[in-house]
Amino acid sequence: MSNFSVGFRQHDGVQILDLHGELDAHTAPELEAALQKCLQHGHYNILINGRDLEYISSAGLGVFMAYIEEIREKGGDLKIAELKPGVYNVFDLLGFPLLFDILPSEAEALERFARGERPTLPSS
Repeated sequence: MSNFSVGFRQHDGVQILDLHGELDAHTAPELEAALQKCLQHGHYNILINGRDLEYISSAGLGVFMAYIEEIREKGGDLKIAELKPGVYNVFDLLGFPLLFDILPSEAEALERFARGERPTLPSS
C-alpha cells in the first residue's frame, strides 16, 4: 500500500507540491502525475515542499530529473524546500544541489522565485 501523497497549493503564481510519506519506485508515478498536471495547467514555477517526505529512492529522484528540462524550457523552474536531513543527504549524495535550488525554507524558495533566481548550472 502507498503511504505517499501529494498536496497542491498556490502562492503568488508558484505551484507548491507538498510531499508526504515515502517516494520510491511504487509511488513515483504519483509524483509524475502531479508534475504532469502542473504542466498541463501551465504552472511552470513549481516548489516541492519536502517537510513531510520521510524517504526518497533513486526512482523518486529520477522523476525530478525527468521533468526539470521541460520545466526550464518553458521558462519555469523547480525548487525544493524543507527536506529532512536524511532525505537531503540522498539528494546531496547524487549531486542534486548542483542542478536544483534546495533551500531550507519554503519562504526562501518563494523569495527566489519572486526574484527570478535560478541555480547556476555547471558548464558542460
